[in-house]
Amino acid sequence: MQVKRLAVALVAAAPLFAAAQTNVTLYGILDAAISSQDTGGPEGRTTVVNSGNQSSSRFGFRGSEDLGNGLKAIFNLEAGTSIDTGAGDSALFGRRAVVGLEGDFGTITLGREYSPIAAIAAASDAFGQGFYGSNLSAFSNAFPNASATTTNRLTRRLGNSVNYKSASFGGLKVLAAFAAGETAETATLEKGNLWGGGVEYTLGGLYLGAAYQQIKRVPADEDKETAIGGAYKFDQLGGFEIKANWMKAERPALVDYKQTNIGGSMPFGASRVYANFQQQKQGAAKGNTWALAYSYSLSKRTNLYASYADLNNNGAALFGLTSSSVSVTPPAGRNGADPKVLSLGLRHSF
Repeated sequence: MQVKRLAVALVAAAPLFAAAQTNVTLYGILDAAISSQDTGGPEGRTTVVNSGNQSSSRFGFRGSEDLGNGLKAIFNLEAGTSIDTGAGDSALFGRRAVVGLEGDFGTITLGREYSPIAAIAAASDAFGQGFYGSNLSAFSNAFPNASATTTNRLTRRLGNSVNYKSASFGGLKVLAAFAAGETAETATLEKGNLWGGGVEYTLGGLYLGAAYQQIKRVPADEDKETAIGGAYKFDQLGGFEIKANWMKAERPALVDYKQTNIGGSMPFGASRVYANFQQQKQGAAKGNTWALAYSYSLSKRTNLYASYADLNNNGAALFGLTSSSVSVTPPAGRNGADPKVLSLGLRHSF
């Protein structure tokens, strides 16, 4: 009888042993806002409800399995959603879809992953790549094998990629990525393979990073992308942070695109105030953006926020304002229009 009871107990406990070795977490962010925006078009100012002004609304699964000797298997599947309409992204797990290994050597992932330039840009953006006026306006060409267009932007996510991030060596980390274009070759478009690399250095409150990416897109030349960024947190000033970055995209037959950001943020109890200046340039076109944001934490998971951004384009420019998921851009042909937007929102994470 005791043997039977023990066998039953072991069978019942088997799922618990499995769970102890493999950890899986369901997580997400829900972010919605009401915004008063003006694209500079003939319709004037309009009021909209949208999703993802501070953080893109999303849900995902991530987990790890301890393989022993300091080695772990890891995975992450992350999907974007728009909670104003309930629609999902065109690709189910288009935000991130990776499997990999993590150990003393660092981390290797395969799948759809953030590029080295994306890592530098995220760490050096005062807005945390949220709120209107963030440096996400530098990223619109999300796939390394996309065909050339009249736009010229940096590559943020890499499909069909292999990625490496080293362990820290005295605060220094090395990033490397390869993404297979996997497109049909034509007279003007090759397979679009991307090679990228970068370095990050952290010491106390100091962060420095730089990255470079090259895409073999056309027979004559390659796309070239560069990012340099830095940040510093002043603990002696109550946690005040200053962040800055410079990014450049070069594409054959197109005018180089350049973006510069400098900003900061300051906490006050449950509140945090943000400010950022951004300049975008492409040939004769230039746009300057001043942006402010405010966040108030109701709890560790929920906050209210407000943001305002004003972009001044010169007569040749059609630049727009970008938050985490939404852009406010002048209509085609309205060169010199000055978009502006005021947003009030609520964000909850789980």
